[in-house]
Amino acid sequence: MRVFLLFTLLSLANISFGQAEKVSIVEDENGFRLQVANSDFMINGMNWDYFPIGTNYEYNIWSQPDATIKAALNYEMGLLQQMNVNAIRVYTGIPPKWISYIHENFGIYTMLNHSFGRYGLMINGNWVAQTNYADPTTQDMLLSEVLEIAKEYKNTPGLLLYLLGNENNYGLFWAGAETEDFPSEKDKIKKVGEQQGRPMYRLMNEAAIQMKAINDNVPIAICNGDLLYLDIIAEECPDVDIFGTNIYRGESFGDTYERVKNEYGKPVLFTEFGSDAFNAITQQEDQEAQAHYLICNWKEIYQNAAGLGKANNSLGGFTFQFSDGWWKHLQTKNLDVHDTHAAWANGGYKFDYQHGKNNMNEEWFGICAKGPTNELGVYELYPRKAYYVLQDIHSLEMYNSEVDVDYIEEYFNQIKNSDRYQTEGKKTIITK
Repeated sequence: MRVFLLFTLLSLANISFGQAEKVSIVEDENGFRLQVANSDFMINGMNWDYFPIGTNYEYNIWSQPDATIKAALNYEMGLLQQMNVNAIRVYTGIPPKWISYIHENFGIYTMLNHSFGRYGLMINGNWVAQTNYADPTTQDMLLSEVLEIAKEYKNTPGLLLYLLGNENNYGLFWAGAETEDFPSEKDKIKKVGEQQGRPMYRLMNEAAIQMKAINDNVPIAICNGDLLYLDIIAEECPDVDIFGTNIYRGESFGDTYERVKNEYGKPVLFTEFGSDAFNAITQQEDQEAQAHYLICNWKEIYQNAAGLGKANNSLGGFTFQFSDGWWKHLQTKNLDVHDTHAAWANGGYKFDYQHGKNNMNEEWFGICAKGPTNELGVYELYPRKAYYVLQDIHSLEMYNSEVDVDYIEEYFNQIKNSDRYQTEGKKTIITK
C-alpha cells in the first residue's frame, strides 16, 4: 500500500509538471502585467532561429535527426539560460514536444509566431506573393491554419503566447521578404491602409476570437511594424490581447508606450528591436554600439512596466536576434559570405548614419557571431559584448518591491559605466 501511494504521488507530480500553465493579461490600477500561473512575468525575450552558415530560410532544424536537434538546443538554450532569457520567439514549424523540451530543461517559454500570410500564400495551386486579405479564399485559408495551430498546441507546457504576423502592414507595400526603405507618400500609405490594411486587421481580430475559443489559456498578440495604422488597429482589433511591434528607432522608443495606451488601450510587447553590430562608416564590427542601444532600449522597457508611474503598459520584449543571419541579404545567394551590405537607412542609429546612405546591416544583428558547423550539423556561437550586457540587464527582478523608476535608472547606469566588458575582435573579455 505504501509503495502504491508513493507511485501515485509521483505520477501526479509528473502529470502536474507536464501541464500547461495558465497565461493571462492582468489589468488593475497599476497597469498591465503578464502573469504565468498567477505570478507576474516580465518577458526578457530573444528572437531565436537556427540557420547554419551556407543555408537560408529553406533549412529546417526540426526535420533534422533528434540527436542534432538536442545538441543544438542544449547548446543554444544553455547560453540563453545563462543570459537570463526567459522566452524565445519562434515561428510555426517547431513541434510541441520541443517547446516542452526547452521549457522543462531550461525554464524558457516560447512565443509561437504564425506569419499570417506575410510572405505570400499558395492559393488554388498558384503562388501569390502579396497576400490579399480581402479575398474570401485567403481569409478561409488563414483562419484554418491558425485554428489548426490552436488545436495542435493546446495544453503544450512552455507555450507563452501566440503571435500573428510579422510587420504585415509593411508587407502591404513590399512583395518580397527583404527589408526595404518605406514609401514616403502619405496619400498612398493611407489608401493602402484602408483598402488592404483594414481587412487584414479585421481578419487578425477574428483569428484571435476563434483561437481563444479553442484555447483561452494563451493570450494572442499581433506583430505590427512600428505604429503604422494604429488607428485602424484600435478600431478593428478589440479582441487582440497584446499590441506587439517590431520597432527600430535608435536609443529611444519615443512616444510608443503613451500612444498605444491612449489610442488603443492594450499592453505593449516589443517583438523585435535592437541594433546591428556592424558600422557602415568604418566597415568594421562594432560591438560597443550594439550594446549601447540595447542598454537604452531595455531601460525604457523596464521603466514603463506596471506600477512604475510611466505608461504602465510594458510587458517586456524580444531582442533581435540571438545569432547572425548570413542569408538575410539576397536571401538565396552568397550564403557562405557574411555580407556587409546595408539594406536600409535609419537615422536613429547615429553611430553609423550618413544622410542619403544606408546603414542597417541585416546580417549583423546577432547578439552572438556564428561559426562553422561540426560533423553533427551544429555550430558554435561567439557572444558579443551585448550578450554579457543583456545577462546583467535580465538579472534585475522587475517586480521586486524595491524597484522603481529611479532604481532602474541607477541599475542601468551601473551597467553602462561598467568596465567589466572589454571587446577584442570577435571575443568579449569579461572581468570578474
